[in-house]
Formats: sequence, structure tokens, C-alpha cells
Amino acid sequence: MLLKVGELARCTGLTVRTLHHYDEIGLLTPSGRSDTGYRLYSQADVQRLHGIQALRLLGLPLGDIAGLLAGEGMEPGRIIERQIHALDLQITQATELRGRLALMRDGLVAGAEPDMGNWLETLALMATYGKYFSAAELKRIFENWPRIKDEWAPLVARVRSTMDQGLAIDSPQVQQLAQRWMVLMLEWMGGDMDLLERWGHMYRLEPSAHGINNAPSTEMIEFVERAIHLRMAALGKYLQPSDLARLGHVRTAQWQALEDEVTGLLQERLAPDSPRGQAAVAHWSALMDQLTRNDRQLRDRLLHASASEPLLRAGALLSAAVRDYIGLAIAKSA
Repeated sequence: MLLKVGELARCTGLTVRTLHHYDEIGLLTPSGRSDTGYRLYSQADVQRLHGIQALRLLGLPLGDIAGLLAGEGMEPGRIIERQIHALDLQITQATELRGRLALMRDGLVAGAEPDMGNWLETLALMATYGKYFSAAELKRIFENWPRIKDEWAPLVARVRSTMDQGLAIDSPQVQQLAQRWMVLMLEWMGGDMDLLERWGHMYRLEPSAHGINNAPSTEMIEFVERAIHLRMAALGKYLQPSDLARLGHVRTAQWQALEDEVTGLLQERLAPDSPRGQAAVAHWSALMDQLTRNDRQLRDRLLHASASEPLLRAGALLSAAVRDYIGLAIAKSA
């Protein structure tokens, strides 16, 4: 079956002029002509035209397309594969753009009508965030913010107070705040260490991310990171980087619930071997399983590190009195 130029134009949505042009430059020469001189296109010509249009969608100039079709690029499978790749890329870009527009829309719905300064600030931040996070990741981060919002401002204020007092980074007060900072940040990132590391990397390299929504100053970040480095160095004596990567996440509120439970037992003067004392041990053990992902050897090394390093105990989320009570309760249950 052969198609006249007008028929091919109607079937493909191209113009007759375009098909004539392709013929004139040698890109698509019809296989034959009718007795009256009309161009006639065969199945092979239509296949070649499909390849031309596929490569045009990839943004290639006509001059480059001729060379590609002369070689293995003429194979239908390769042409279709390139089209699929181009469409996948367009879908990815469109999905990303939609996600970023949705973030901006949600911000408009939640707040007052922005002025020019708000628009410029938002656009600048989105450009900065976009270097490190996808729209889906940013959505997760922004949605998780309310989890820690109420705790974040008081923590920043306490860190500022320790800095103003000139306390050393290895002091118990600073170490406790550093530990709480780590746990709270990880909670914000939904327990995702990769997100947390990228957020820290962005914050160190991008001044435009500072000072937004009561964000801590660069000076404070450096202070806390030095305190955290001490903790990680102490922990590194007992755990390998692969061990740290396997650790799970226990939210601050979960540790606080255990703290409150055992504090109540102490106030009631209940013995560690009482049913409620043993229930507290079970509660503590469940949190440790969550933290170590049920790896008993990892738990033992973590506990050994804490027992051996005063610096780690200084920053523990459970008070010394609570830790001592749990230790006694464990010994009574043995």
C-alpha cells in the first residue's frame, strides 16, 4: 500500500509543505511517484518518518537526524526506546514541577496573601532546596515540621543560653542538648539519615537557608556540631559506621514517656522487682529493640559504650535516677 503526500499529511498531522521539505533536503525521499508525478510513500517511508519525528521530539536538528537514521538509529526498537526515554523524562520533570507548585499553593492557602518580598524569598528558597531535595522529599520535610515545632524553639533557646554562659561542649548540659538536637532533627526527617545528612550539607553550604522560620545561626550550628562530634567520636570506639547506619529511630516523646513512668515509680517508692517495675523494664527493652532493630549484639555494644563513656551518659535522654532504677529492675529479673 502506497500513500500520496496529502494522505500521509492527514494521517500524521504534518503539513504537505513539511513533507516536501523533508524530500528536498534528502531526509525523507518517497519510494515512488504516481504517473501524474505525485509522491508515493511506502511502509518503510512511514517507518522512517516515525523515526524523524521521534528524534525531533528529543530536540535534535534535522541535520543530525539524517546521520542517526543512516546507522543503527534506524532500527524501530531503538527509535521507540528513545521516545519512551524522552517521555519518561518529561513525566519526571512535570511531576517535579507539579510538586513544587503544590508546595507553593499550600503555602498560599495556609498564610496571608504574599507581597513581592515573600514571592522573591519563596522562589529563592525553592531554588536552593531544589539543589538537594525532590519535591516529594520537601513535602515530607514540611509535613513533618509540626511534629517538632513546639519543641524546637525552646531547644534553640536553651542552646543559646549555654553558649552565652560559655559552657564547654563536653559539659553535661551541652551534651544533653546535643543529644536532644540529634534526636529531634532525626524525628523531623522521619528517621531518614540520608535526608538529615543532606539537610545539614545544604545548611552549611547555602547562606540563603539561614534565618528562615527562626532557624539557628551559623554560629549555633557550629557549636552543636562540635558537641555532636564529641559524642560520635566516643560512640565510634564501640560501634562501626555500619552499626550506626543500622540503628533505628526512637522519638523523643517515647523516651519521655518512659522517663515519666519510672519517675512515677520512684515517687511511689515501688520496688524494682514489683510488677510495675518489671513492666517498666519491658517498656525500656521494647524501645531498645526499636533503636537497635532487634539486634541483641548491637544493643549490648551500645549499652557497653554508654557504661564506659561518661560523655555519652552525660547526654542521655533518660535521667541518671531512671537509668539506675531500670538497671536494678533488670538485675532483679535475672
